[in-house]
Amino acid sequence: MVTPTPLPGQAAPLPKTYGMLLFRGFELLDVYGPLEALSVLAKRTQLDLYMLAETLDPVTTEPLMASMNKFNSSFFPSVNPTHTLANAPEIDVLIVPGGVGTRSPFLNDTIDWIAETYPKVQYLLTVCTGSALVAKSGVLDGRRATTNKASWSSMTLYGPNVEWVPRARWVVDGNIWTSSGISAGIDATMAFIEHLYGADNATEIANLMEYDRHTDPDWDPFSDIWDVPSA
Repeated sequence: MVTPTPLPGQAAPLPKTYGMLLFRGFELLDVYGPLEALSVLAKRTQLDLYMLAETLDPVTTEPLMASMNKFNSSFFPSVNPTHTLANAPEIDVLIVPGGVGTRSPFLNDTIDWIAETYPKVQYLLTVCTGSALVAKSGVLDGRRATTNKASWSSMTLYGPNVEWVPRARWVVDGNIWTSSGISAGIDATMAFIEHLYGADNATEIANLMEYDRHTDPDWDPFSDIWDVPSA
């Protein structure tokens, strides 16, 4: 077992408490991709995880609007939150996933909570269109960030004061890490683990997961596939 130690120049203690934000219509891999990597890390050092939502009701991946489920499928897992936003414990790292639910007009309380919580955390990570949800809160104003390339045009409208980076697997601006679409969240999380907990931990975690990492944050063929402007 490797016990991570602070890297040179890193004054703050390493994060130990992680909060995953949940809302209806979240993207499964946005949540469980990063959590898989972090769960392996948690076998190597003590970490706590909290699943956070507006209520304690199970949170489904099913879209809110029937038009987003035109075949009337029932292939939508649910997750049970551990805490509501109102009674959420203190966390070191907040992770905000994306998904069709980020387009919901009923997330004002969640957006306000993001704005109120960000100053209290050490790090904020977003996956996919989760960056658009954070942009709505104003937290990304004046920051560099990226988002899902397939939804680029619609998602970036939520952050007119954000410096959106059109070609990036992930972007780091201060203590905010934003990643591109869905699977990019795993690469960003692995880079985050390497940055804070060391390259040896990140490499061993990737090997245990049998995961072939992309380690270049500028690697982004999906900007071309989805014809992202200015990419």
